[in-house]
Amino acid sequence: MKQSALRTAAAGLIGNVLEWFDFAVYGYFSTDIGAQFFPQSSPTARQLLSLAVFALGFAARPIGSIVLGMVGDRVGRRALLTLSIALMGGATLAIGLLPNYAHIGVAAPLLLLTFRLIQGFSLGGEFTGSMVYTTELASPLMRGLISSSTAAGTTVGFILGSLAAWGVNRVLGSAAASAWGWRVPFIGSVIFCIIGWLLRNGLHESEAFEKVAEKRPPILSSLLADMRPIVQTFGIVAMTNAAYYLAFTFAVERRKSMTGEGGEAFLLANTISLGVVLLAKPFGGWLSDRVGRKRLMIIVTVAAMAAVVPSLNIMLHGTPTHFVLGQVLLAVPLGMALGLQGAMVVEIFPLRTRVTSMSVAYSVTLALAGGTAPLLSTWLIDKFHQPILPAYFIVLYGLIGLAIMAPMPETNGRSLHD
Repeated sequence: MKQSALRTAAAGLIGNVLEWFDFAVYGYFSTDIGAQFFPQSSPTARQLLSLAVFALGFAARPIGSIVLGMVGDRVGRRALLTLSIALMGGATLAIGLLPNYAHIGVAAPLLLLTFRLIQGFSLGGEFTGSMVYTTELASPLMRGLISSSTAAGTTVGFILGSLAAWGVNRVLGSAAASAWGWRVPFIGSVIFCIIGWLLRNGLHESEAFEKVAEKRPPILSSLLADMRPIVQTFGIVAMTNAAYYLAFTFAVERRKSMTGEGGEAFLLANTISLGVVLLAKPFGGWLSDRVGRKRLMIIVTVAAMAAVVPSLNIMLHGTPTHFVLGQVLLAVPLGMALGLQGAMVVEIFPLRTRVTSMSVAYSVTLALAGGTAPLLSTWLIDKFHQPILPAYFIVLYGLIGLAIMAPMPETNGRSLHD
């Protein structure tokens, strides 16, 4: 029996809800986690160390992309999706239960780093694996829309993470949230792991995988042969993700830490803005099916570059209401870009080792441009005392992306079985 498009989309969505809920919660509680696991440092050093652990989670993604990508290309897309969600769920629960520095000393930050690396490892295969799976099973006329479900899952995870952070601060107060309340969302996220396993149990394998499963080409030579789409992936993905983490992790955490009272208003404002991103993602995927992914990606890249400087300025200095406005200026073009770029990236890779090559390309890009954005932004502001400075490296990524995308052919309608 043919698998429904709804089942395919839901299977892609749920794993990313879990993965990005966990990443979002860590980002929103990074100051509190820093105080628990790096207590000997100054407040600024604690925040930098905590954000460095956040960034290192992304650094593990390329390793996970190779190992889990090989699972996806040689064992099956389904096996990859099951394994990745189990790894993320286990590591997240462990962080929620991990004793802090006061109880086990230096072992606490070391174990925190270990579990973050496991999270990053699993994420290296989850997002791209689910993106490949949903895109391969979608009709060529609906690839952008169906694959946007995976991207939507990341935003649902961020929204739930933001709501969880707001709720913990609101219900428990900033003192209790900092002391132990931050653990609650990590422990509670195990429910997503259970739902994800139930949804993914019994999924159909994609026809594209069944076609290539017996060939098993060498990984290294395939990666070398795919250098052009790997570089193209950086051009498509880097600016969007760097801007996303700047607006929806760094800016929120900075305003939250500046208030000294938990920053509930900014966490709530962030949740509202993420709702706009969630709506923009399927719209971007749907529109790309009609006007072309390359054309639309260039348009939204230019729009985000134009908006990032005034947007960041508003977010760092405005009221919570102004904060929402600043985020929404970026939310629409970034949401549309994130909704369409999954299908676009899948379409530029050949079938033989699609999951591995795409996972490596995406993970390396995110390690360089996405996960480091909060850390780099904090360092730039503390070093040069210019709050708007992080916006300019977003513009730089955008210029690089436009130069890479300009000569690319349109990807819509390309056969994914070749």
